[in-house]
Amino acid sequence: MTAPVFVVERVPDGPDFVLDGPEGRHAVSVKRLEPGEPVVLTDGLGRWAEGVVRSAEGKDRLVLTDLQARTEDAEPGPRVTVVQALPKGDRGELAVETMTETGVDAIVPWQAARCITQWRGDRGVKALAKWRSTAREAGKQSRRVRFPEVASAMTTKQVATLLASADLAVVLHEDREAPSEALATAELPSSGSIVLVVGPEGGVSPQELAIFAEAGARPYRLGRSVLRTSTAGTAAVAVVLARTGRWS
Repeated sequence: MTAPVFVVERVPDGPDFVLDGPEGRHAVSVKRLEPGEPVVLTDGLGRWAEGVVRSAEGKDRLVLTDLQARTEDAEPGPRVTVVQALPKGDRGELAVETMTETGVDAIVPWQAARCITQWRGDRGVKALAKWRSTAREAGKQSRRVRFPEVASAMTTKQVATLLASADLAVVLHEDREAPSEALATAELPSSGSIVLVVGPEGGVSPQELAIFAEAGARPYRLGRSVLRTSTAGTAAVAVVLARTGRWS
């Protein structure tokens, strides 16, 4: 089993370090780590160090030793971003969690025309904070040292600008009258950026499709079945990462 991951503001140079606060409490009281067990410290930005537990002090302090020199993982390519329309209820956090575990690099909340959920005022601030917290916790759970960025919510116009700068711009969309190409057979760039747009439960509107097409995005389908908005992004990320070799 791989070593558990804990987040620190700055990865220490070593050789000793005291992990305290919420992360220390989780390591001592929840994980119940014992002397000799390996631990990874990361800042979530790709920098990390591995050490071993020397001792636990109280309920929220873990003393680490033998920390190796700091290492920085290069950002993988191509970079994969999912523009996620706002789902209902807690399905947004579910989407963020599973996309993070799968390996997405960035997530952009999108206030699509057919979204029932609205991020306005304090509600929007709290919802964005939940998405970012979910990405952090899922990054730790999946043993990542580079967590996905969760941007502020974007409008359709802002999403179009993002699509225009991508090396491959994809709108996940199923249309019986105009069959779209399968993402599983699409030509993918070996570097640069891939942006995947996931619409709401009601689908991407014709007006939004037109705006995205003008920005250079093309419609693609995942398969014969239609997935929920909270699972489509995860499936699409898995297809892309497998085909680009990032899962190899």
